[in-house]
Amino acid sequence: MSRIRWTMIFMGCAANAINYIDRANLAVAATAIRAEFGIGPAVMGVVLGAFFWTYAVMQLPFGWFIDRVGARIALALAVMWWSISTILTGLARGVGTLIGLRLLLGVGEAGAYPSGAKINMDWFPARERALCASIFDSGSRIGNALSLPLVTWLIFNWGWRTSFVVTGALGIVWTVFWIIMYRRPEEHPKVSREELAELQVQRGVPTSEAKVPWSSLFGYRNIWGMMIGFFCLNFVIYFFITWFPTYLIQARGFSLAQLGTLGLLPGLVSIPCGWLGGFASDALYRRGWSLTAARKTCLVGGMLTSSVITLSVFAPNVYVALAFFAIAYGALAFTAASIWALPGDVAPSPAHVASIGGIQNFAANIAGIVTTSFTGVMLAITGGSFVVPLITAGGICLLGAVVYMFVITEIEPLKARA
Repeated sequence: MSRIRWTMIFMGCAANAINYIDRANLAVAATAIRAEFGIGPAVMGVVLGAFFWTYAVMQLPFGWFIDRVGARIALALAVMWWSISTILTGLARGVGTLIGLRLLLGVGEAGAYPSGAKINMDWFPARERALCASIFDSGSRIGNALSLPLVTWLIFNWGWRTSFVVTGALGIVWTVFWIIMYRRPEEHPKVSREELAELQVQRGVPTSEAKVPWSSLFGYRNIWGMMIGFFCLNFVIYFFITWFPTYLIQARGFSLAQLGTLGLLPGLVSIPCGWLGGFASDALYRRGWSLTAARKTCLVGGMLTSSVITLSVFAPNVYVALAFFAIAYGALAFTAASIWALPGDVAPSPAHVASIGGIQNFAANIAGIVTTSFTGVMLAITGGSFVVPLITAGGICLLGAVVYMFVITEIEPLKARA
């Protein structure tokens, strides 16, 4: 196989990292923005949550679009769209503008993960699919880890408006390199005919167009299992992205300095754990396990392990709590590698991969809305206690393990129905 495939997926990883830097920029800048615009916490919550509405809904049409035009055009359009939206946020003059630009940001960023599934199918055989997915997916955690020091430094030196302009410009630069470098293997000059023929065989799905209409995808049990299982994983992932810093400050008495150091530990641990999850899933498959056994072992095992997040409630000190959080976040990243291998595994043809990726990511990102709202309501009811949200998170992890074990059946390309 041509080594150029690794360049392609690492470029996708870089796009995903920029995606999450731009996404997290507002959360880091929230204090400065609230001070300038006189925004209360409730209104700021609306501004922060606006992104999820368009991001979730646009997964569906964006996945379809990517399957029609390919990752080169679709991902370039997506990154350029969200980069311009980020830059314009630096020019905002009020709450209405902020909400509108966050809605636009969600539209553009919806193209990231379905494009990753498409790049995976284009360039990687089935035996490397989970590792490839883990590399692309790790961009989200790399972006989260980089956003806090980068955006804080920009705000400290030049103000919050400049932070949006600079981080948005990163995506525009990336887009130029992407358009120049990316081609499908069938069109890339560095891929020989022999390599292309081998890749087409190893992709593991029919090369002809299977007669499975987009709308009929919702009629398959495995698709619903993928949607519900990914919702369960993201329910907990979004706790880390949205409420985890607040938990460390309110429940564990963290200072801002500790938040920027010790608070990064679970996110940093999750990066190599995601790679390990991809490697393990593919290694089991290469050693003769069925694709179903290889993927389910990692999916179910990862979700079961992540349920230790509940034990953080009973941790005697912050260090033990951080250890449980790190194990949980690492297990979630481990699981996500196989989750993002599934669209290629079950697609009836290459023309369905991004669509299936968009469908499962649509369900997963409804969790962003549910988690933020549920946790906020529980904090209000219990006077700021995180006990109920964390116990619920552990239960949702167990539910996800059950779904991946029993709702999803054989992991194989979907068959057209008469």
